[in-house]
Amino acid sequence: MFGFLKKLLGLPDGITAQDAQAMVKAGNAVILDVRTPAERKAAHIPGSTHIPLDELGSKAGTLPRNKTIICQCASGMRSASAARQLAGQGYTTLNLNGGITGWQGAGLPTK
Repeated sequence: MFGFLKKLLGLPDGITAQDAQAMVKAGNAVILDVRTPAERKAAHIPGSTHIPLDELGSKAGTLPRNKTIICQCASGMRSASAARQLAGQGYTTLNLNGGITGWQGAGLPTK
């Protein structure tokens, strides 16, 4: 039932940190950090691409269309918005469950 509600509300599908890391390592996805520059400076996922949410409209074209874009913010709210926006432009997107907090909670590396 939750899946139906997610689709009804237009919420993007989520992905765990471990599955996101596996997709990136396999070359099937990139992680897009949509947080502010100050947030990214404090900690970020190694190898992630940074485009702040407020710049996504003008810079989305720099993202690869042949890979899944895994959107990431601090907790998952802004990245859900980014995933919806990119999906509307034809990208395949997922939202990182829990954002960077979830990534760190899974014991995965940050810089």
